[in-house]
Amino acid sequence: MLERTLVTIAETETIEEAFRRLNANMLGILFAQDASGRIVGAVTDGDIRRRMLTGTTIQDRVATCINRNFVSARAGGPREQILKLLDQRVHVVPILDGEGRLVDVFSRELFNLSEESEVFARARSPVRISFSGGGTDLTHYFVENDGGAVINATIKMYAHATLRRRSDSSIRIYSHDFRSTIEADNLAELGTDGNLALIKSVVRLIKPTYGFELEVSADFPVGSGLGGSAVVTSAIIGCFNEFRGDQWDRHEIAEMAFQAERLMLNIPGGWQDQYATVFGGFNHMEFFSDQNTIVPLRLDPNIIAELEESLVLCYTGSGRDSGAIHRDQKAQHETSDAVAAAAKQKEVTRHIRRHLLRGQLLECGRLIDEAWHAKRKLSSKISSDAIDAIYDFAKRHGAVGGKLLGAGGGGYFMFFVRPFERYQLIAALEQQGHSCSRIMFEENGLRTWKSRFPARFA
Repeated sequence: MLERTLVTIAETETIEEAFRRLNANMLGILFAQDASGRIVGAVTDGDIRRRMLTGTTIQDRVATCINRNFVSARAGGPREQILKLLDQRVHVVPILDGEGRLVDVFSRELFNLSEESEVFARARSPVRISFSGGGTDLTHYFVENDGGAVINATIKMYAHATLRRRSDSSIRIYSHDFRSTIEADNLAELGTDGNLALIKSVVRLIKPTYGFELEVSADFPVGSGLGGSAVVTSAIIGCFNEFRGDQWDRHEIAEMAFQAERLMLNIPGGWQDQYATVFGGFNHMEFFSDQNTIVPLRLDPNIIAELEESLVLCYTGSGRDSGAIHRDQKAQHETSDAVAAAAKQKEVTRHIRRHLLRGQLLECGRLIDEAWHAKRKLSSKISSDAIDAIYDFAKRHGAVGGKLLGAGGGGYFMFFVRPFERYQLIAALEQQGHSCSRIMFEENGLRTWKSRFPARFA
């Protein structure tokens, strides 16, 4: 903005002073103020000269020349309003606050851009359900057994992360799910384990060169079997990625999420969770020693809609330790039963892919049942008498097939149900004290964006 004294003048000032300021501001207009500082009118070179033709002198007051019917815009109003005024042969627009005082002056050449605001990053990453192949995405398996294969899909249940950069090096992390806060003066003092170890692992991997405030929350319980650790990890990486010039691509983010959890924290597990949440949608994934291949499945929208009506998500009421299950699975992977079960998983995965693409969903339901029975043989920790009882109960009340999601041991069951038997199954499970919910598929994976702080929050 021009210096205020060059664009304003008290209505009690002389016309001579008005000429001096008009020559100095090069706008050809001044805005007259009353004793309280309110703008009461505008005066131009032309206004003054017309008055002087009628006998007014340069020693007379500016008030004699003021045009009190002037155009203005309010502070904080839409910028397009100002542009439209300037597009209607208005040369200069004063911006006034609620009390009528001058805040700024806009012209065609003098149009101030918005000041750069502080921004924060957000990320939202979806959980996945798996149809078959779980366990064959473990590195020890697919390296020694000619690859692994899984089919999964993301659903509308998310982990959320919000990241704000600080001007100093201090760090504040808050987990809404654990209701826990950790603070450190800098990255070196953050520590490596203990409270919120997974989040710390991600931060150590990224090595941000600035202080920050990070908040994380999830729509799902811990130990749900929905790939939650990978989902949270990916959301955090996505937030930090928003502040990079050279951004990581989806493969890199998935690999970083794997590294943070599997290698840095040494938590055993497979590869599918990280790729599922980052890529989103329905995917057929293959894992080999030298590459991972992610192939999106282009399902007809009607097939997806029917599948949503055919699936029921049922929470068993107990979490589980996926790392312990995967460790046991690794210990047993060379037994004949485990080798045969994993091979069966890959075979079922191929069949489910074909039937999904053709919309033969009842066959998919039956194959999910086969996949569950094969998965149970990978480790004695995957199921239990209580879990088997839930499964058998669901089969008696309309489920064609189903499986525990994730490593097993607890969390969520996914059941496939025949038409017209959905609500019978839900009612029966809820009478047993189990919580049921609808599955809605999410076609997008990790989503990140920046947003500006409103001025009063910055």
